[in-house]
Amino acid sequence: MSKMISGFSKLTKEEKINWLATNYFTDQTEIISTIKKYWNSDELLQQLHDDFIENTISNFYLPYGVAPNFLINNTSYTIPMVIEESSVVAAASLVAKFWSTRGGFKAEVLSTTKIGQVHFMYDGDKSELIQYFNSKKELFKIATASITKNMEKRGGGILDIQLIDKTEKLPNYYQIHVTFETVDSMGANFINSCLEAIAKEFRSDAVEIVMSILSNYVPECLVRAEVSCTIEELGGKNPQQFAKKFHQAVQIASVEPHRAVTHNKGIMNGIDAVVLATGNDFRAIEAGVHAYASRSGHYTSLTHCEITNGIFRFWIEVPLAVGTVGGLTSLHPLAKLSLGMLQQPSAKELMMIMATAGLAQNFAALRALTTKGIQHGHMKMHLMNILNQLGANDQEKTVIANYFEGKTVTHSAVVDKFEEIRNTK
Repeated sequence: MSKMISGFSKLTKEEKINWLATNYFTDQTEIISTIKKYWNSDELLQQLHDDFIENTISNFYLPYGVAPNFLINNTSYTIPMVIEESSVVAAASLVAKFWSTRGGFKAEVLSTTKIGQVHFMYDGDKSELIQYFNSKKELFKIATASITKNMEKRGGGILDIQLIDKTEKLPNYYQIHVTFETVDSMGANFINSCLEAIAKEFRSDAVEIVMSILSNYVPECLVRAEVSCTIEELGGKNPQQFAKKFHQAVQIASVEPHRAVTHNKGIMNGIDAVVLATGNDFRAIEAGVHAYASRSGHYTSLTHCEITNGIFRFWIEVPLAVGTVGGLTSLHPLAKLSLGMLQQPSAKELMMIMATAGLAQNFAALRALTTKGIQHGHMKMHLMNILNQLGANDQEKTVIANYFEGKTVTHSAVVDKFEEIRNTK
């Protein structure tokens, strides 16, 4: 049977589901039941979710958790986190509490400008192109005036427009490089609309417009978060040894790309979880962050550590283009709830919160790695996932959780204990 279909998007949701069940599954009744289990009972809310994307058949749920006790610039926050990986929320919460008694996190936004580009080809005389560009600069403002009007009222708009020669990289390739300030919106639609208006004004017989699009590489939309304390305040049996090994771990991530990728992935566990919870675009954030980590030509750590005169300092600088108005932040009920939980932050404040979550996550990971190892805590949190996979009941979960208290959790050990209990019964 052919699984190709024409006009799929025009089918009703029920028809789409039936087609999928018929063509890809043997137990069609169970598959249809599973898909419908995740529909929201509130029809209006379900319709809202259906309209976010195309060909919707159901919802895919991720856990929505909260990490309390974050003290950022002397303000207390409970941070919403959407993530499926066990131990992330617990680790963030523990680190937040740890630093709340040591002055908390300090954060600042270093810059907030974003970039968009009109990419075009031109094989004529460069001096004539420059003259043509200069003759159009004022017309660009007129062409975008209706788009930028409301943004300018909020303090944003187009900051600068430059002609960039890229012919050394690619023959005949130039770009109009535009810098934007989008205030509390992420600004993708605003930026792209401005760029298309500029491209339309700039187009000529000699200029071949290739495309007009924002860039998700935003090295000038930068935020810093940090913590610091005396080495003695780090606590533990040997704070000097801990500080030394922690510092070495960060240094290793700064010079070894294999470690840096995993190091930064842990940072993004914290950042992405808040990005998702607030309805922002985690793919754009990820792309921009990893490009920033590679800006020197060598992929490196996003966090930094120094020990000077007995003071331990740990910080992150990361590019984050986020919004608190527009897009899903205004449409998704839980995204709106998240922003309410965060006390209706501005985009700058949200940048600082996200960077702090990433720093906290990295501190938790490095603390575990340089002391008792990361698997102890991770597998302990993963225990319930294993028991759910095995189909353990509540009583069995309690018995097995108590058994592994203080012991190392491994998948095989959990299976053995589970089978022992079942066989005894």
